[in-house]
Amino acid sequence: MSDPRISDSTSAGEGSTQPAWERPRVLLRRMRSSCATEKVWKWSIPAWSGRLPDGRPYNSCPSAGECRKMCYARAGMFMIPSVLRAHQRNLQYARDEPDAWQAQMIKELQLPRFRPVFDMPTHVRVHDSGDWYSDDYLSRWLEIMRSAPDVVFYNYSKEVDRLKRIAQPDPPQNFIWRYSYGGLQDELIEPHDLHADVFPDEASLAAAGYVSQTPSDLLAAYGPEKLGLAANNLPGQKRKQGDKSFRALQRAANARAASRRYPRRGPASHRPESR
Repeated sequence: MSDPRISDSTSAGEGSTQPAWERPRVLLRRMRSSCATEKVWKWSIPAWSGRLPDGRPYNSCPSAGECRKMCYARAGMFMIPSVLRAHQRNLQYARDEPDAWQAQMIKELQLPRFRPVFDMPTHVRVHDSGDWYSDDYLSRWLEIMRSAPDVVFYNYSKEVDRLKRIAQPDPPQNFIWRYSYGGLQDELIEPHDLHADVFPDEASLAAAGYVSQTPSDLLAAYGPEKLGLAANNLPGQKRKQGDKSFRALQRAANARAASRRYPRRGPASHRPESR
């Protein structure tokens, strides 16, 4: 089932006004980050909402909340035109030709570079940007994961309901996910769930009792229940976040929304009766 907010139109054909596009030749890329100290591969689609080159709208993070205002994947190198086009091409392929995309991903994961080395598995981070935008998309990924049992897949997600409905009842043994605060489904995260929150800095996450993710991105998979991420050094996003965590910002936003829906009424007027 595809997301109704995004058209299922295919790539350009004869007589089409849509610009032609090419399928990505390589789907998984090496993760190059200061916290990716091990050999980690990644799958990237654009963060939150936008338009594909052919003009169709998309929302790849349908449960994004306050996090969207400070998302690292909506700034910096992620917004370089060539990088954004590559991520959009990945999304367009997965949405428009899901069978071909899934088959290519399964085939790619059989390549020698994804085999264990000295009994150490290869890791794939699904979404260093983007999220599980539809039930069908998540279900296809679960099939992909089962096709590559020697690869460990991990993920941060705000799609709490979708994961609990589709993945949690019968998860692949090689899939570890961690819920991430700052989304519209924060209230569905339970105390025992693996989760992450984004803090202004290392000191504030330690003060809140969280373990820092900074030493290794693989702590998303192998770390404790409460994993903290220090905000990226992006001045605009840091100003928006201020001294609050994503969880605190979302709670405040939810409270504001509730007060607009259910405004508090003051005490009734007690005017003296006319005599």
